[in-house]
Amino acid sequence: MSRTLQSEASTRARNQENARPFQLKFQCKASKEDFVKDQSQCRNIATSFNLSTLINGRMKLEGVIAAIVIVAQVTSPLPLAGWDFWSILPANAVLYSPETKLPRTGELALRRAIPANTNMKAIQASLEELSYLLRIPQRKPYGTMEGNVKKALKIAVDGKDSILASIPADLREKGSALYSSLIDGKGGLEALLKCIKDQDPDRVSVGLASSLDTVAELELLQAPGLSFLLPEQYLKYPRLTGRAVIELTIEKGDGSSFSPEVGGEQRKTATIQVVLDGYSAPLTTGNFAKLVTDGAYDGTKLSCINQAIISENDTGKNGYSAPLEIMPSGQFEPLYKTTLSVQDGELPVLPLSVYGAVAMAHSDVSEEYSSPYQFFFYLYDKRNSGLGGVSFDEGQFSVFGYITAGREILPHIKTGDVIKSAKLVEGQDRLVLPNES
Repeated sequence: MSRTLQSEASTRARNQENARPFQLKFQCKASKEDFVKDQSQCRNIATSFNLSTLINGRMKLEGVIAAIVIVAQVTSPLPLAGWDFWSILPANAVLYSPETKLPRTGELALRRAIPANTNMKAIQASLEELSYLLRIPQRKPYGTMEGNVKKALKIAVDGKDSILASIPADLREKGSALYSSLIDGKGGLEALLKCIKDQDPDRVSVGLASSLDTVAELELLQAPGLSFLLPEQYLKYPRLTGRAVIELTIEKGDGSSFSPEVGGEQRKTATIQVVLDGYSAPLTTGNFAKLVTDGAYDGTKLSCINQAIISENDTGKNGYSAPLEIMPSGQFEPLYKTTLSVQDGELPVLPLSVYGAVAMAHSDVSEEYSSPYQFFFYLYDKRNSGLGGVSFDEGQFSVFGYITAGREILPHIKTGDVIKSAKLVEGQDRLVLPNES
C-alpha cells in the first residue's frame, strides 16, 4: 500500500493540471492489474529523469513533499483545507472512543437513573470516581481518594437541609436515619475516610459499596414517583411510577440440572432477580409488570441467539404494544417512537451495553413500537463492541431493567429452557393500571 501511495503521489505532483482530487481509502485491495499499473507509473517516472535537470529537481522535490504530507496525515491526521479523506464518521468517534464512560453493572446504571436531589447526585459522582481509582494497579492514589470523600462529606454536611427537604414528610424520619448513617455510620463516609488513610484497598472497596448503597437508599426516598408528566395519549397504558422487583424461576427444558452453587447441590431450578426502572421507562415496565402479575410468562420457553436470551413470541398474550421508550442521558423525560443517534453522541440513561440488561424486542409491525410480550436478556460482550465499550445496538431498544441477582446462571441457559414462574415481589403499589388512571 505504501508503494502505491508514493507512486500516486509522485504522479499527482508531476501532472497537477490533469490530476483528479486525491482521496485515501481505508480499505484497499491491491490487484495484479493495479500492481502492473503502478509499475508502469514508476517506469514513467524513471523515463522523465532524462529531461532537464531543473524539471528533474522540481519533480523530486514535489514528490518528496507529497510523500511527507501523506505520511504525516496517516500518522497524525491534520485538518488540511479541501481534503476530507480523513474525516471520521461521528458513529465511529463515539463507538471507538476510549473516553466513553458507561455504567458497567446493572447496579451502577440503576443508581445513576434515580431522579434525586442535586446534592445527592454530586455526592454519588464523587464517590463513584473511587471505583475507577481503585482499579489502578500497585500504587493507589489514596490522596485523590481522600479528597473525593472529603468533598462528598462537605456536600452532605453543607447540604443537609436541602437533602432532607427533598424527602416527603412521611418518609423524612427514615431519611434522617439514613442521612446519619451516611455521615458517621459503620459504613458511612467517616469510616470510609479511615479505610483510605489506612491504605487498605479491600476495606476501601467494602466501605465504598456500603456508602453508595446508603446514597441509593436516600435517593430513592427523594423520588417517590415520576419526575415528569406522561404524554396524554399514553395514559391508557399501564405504567410503573418507580422501581419494582421481579423474580424469574428458570428450569431446564431437558430435565437436567443447573450447576451447583459453591458448596451446594445440583439445582433443578435457578432464580433470576430483575429490577425494573419505571423512572426511565414507565410504560415499558408497566406493561411488563402487568404481564408478570397476570402470569403471562409462566411456562414461557427461552431461546439463545447471538448475545441474547430471548423469550418466545406468544401473540396470544394480552400485552400492550407500547411505543419505543428511551430516556437520553441528560434529559428529564423519555423519547418515544425514536431511537437514539449514537452517531451524534446520544447515549441512554439505561444502556444496553451492560451484561444482564433486560429489554423488549421490537414489534413485528413497526420498530417504533416494542413487542407487547417478547423480551430478552442482553449478554453484553466487550469483544463485540467498540473500544469505548458501546454496543452496536445501543439506543435501538427499550431497556427497562437489569438482572441484579442470578447473572451467573445466564451462560447455563440453553434454548428450550423454561420460565417456570415469574413474580412481582416488590413495587406492586407503584404499578398503575389503565382503569385506575
